[in-house]
Amino acid sequence: MKQRLSILGSTGSIGVQTLDIVAENPHLFEVTSLAAHSNWEPLARQAIEFDVDCVVIADESKYEPLKQALADYPIKVFAGEAEMESLVASSEVDVVVNALVGYAGLRPTVAAIKAGKKVALANKETLVVGGDIVMRLAAEHRVPIMPIDSEHSAIFQCLVGEHSPIRRLIVTCSGGALRDLPIEKLADVTAEQALKHPQWQMGAKITIDSATLVNKGFEVIEAHWLFGIPAEQISVLIHPQSIVHSMVEFEDGAIKAQLGSPDMHMPISYALMYPYRASRPSERFDFLAHPTLTFAEVDRVKYPALDIAYDSLRRGGTAACVMNGSNEVAVAAFLAGKCRYPDIVGAIEYAQSRATFVAQPTLDDYAASNLESRALAAEYLKLK
Repeated sequence: MKQRLSILGSTGSIGVQTLDIVAENPHLFEVTSLAAHSNWEPLARQAIEFDVDCVVIADESKYEPLKQALADYPIKVFAGEAEMESLVASSEVDVVVNALVGYAGLRPTVAAIKAGKKVALANKETLVVGGDIVMRLAAEHRVPIMPIDSEHSAIFQCLVGEHSPIRRLIVTCSGGALRDLPIEKLADVTAEQALKHPQWQMGAKITIDSATLVNKGFEVIEAHWLFGIPAEQISVLIHPQSIVHSMVEFEDGAIKAQLGSPDMHMPISYALMYPYRASRPSERFDFLAHPTLTFAEVDRVKYPALDIAYDSLRRGGTAACVMNGSNEVAVAAFLAGKCRYPDIVGAIEYAQSRATFVAQPTLDDYAASNLESRALAAEYLKLK
């Protein structure tokens, strides 16, 4: 029986690669619904190609052109972020692939869990912001949360079949586009420079987060919630080749690593097919083409965002929500040429020092914290 998928963020990098997996395995999957933020033209093309039942465009100003593009097809068209929550709860959906960017992914994940859907999660902000609530709900509703991030997929794969205590999770990190740039030159970095990731092809926002290591800090928080490991037992290593996707060290000193090319098709397919693996004959790793794998400590002066993330994890409550909201505003400003590269971390620190802290937040508290942190970041950056 085919798994029926709802793909949120279908026009982004993860969404497009998820559709690749579907196209390669039509006997295993069918797509019943798609959602995107504002890219209505590729959304319309995807909807037609995969013969979906319905689509949602979060940006309501794009509703009319999308509806016109699909007028000749029996595809229902909806608009607005709230419609995504209805989409994932549909009886026509078995698995929700959440590849949305940012805070917007939290509520659809919660809605999917409450509806009893398996969640294949690429939206890291779901766990960064609301990990406590999300994981408790997942346990209550007995819903599997399957990680799509390559690092968390690697950890998950290393843990399959293991029953012994974990000594340490080792999350690897490419170092991003600016890893070889001296710290004294960061103040003059342009968006064009920061978007040139040496290994991965990703969206603009996550590529900037990779340059600042905000993304890696978020992955530490995510790993804590997914695997129940405290911050003190999660370490980060710079691994420029991006071949070792992450590692797990056990109490006997053994270390298991998951290796492979820097390609997201594998973790996506594993999340969808677990406990089985996809057949991808063209995917072959050549060790001789990668004779050297190197590792290094993270320069905590050059990458202060990593320690901010660790501190947010230890504080709990709304601390990570504040970090995420302020970062989203600052990254958007940097990409728009409205602030300098160092102002991204500056905005995060400003928001962290002034935002209201709630120790045991509800979803409404997260929503309020998200808005407050965004306003504080805009205040720091002097955005109108």
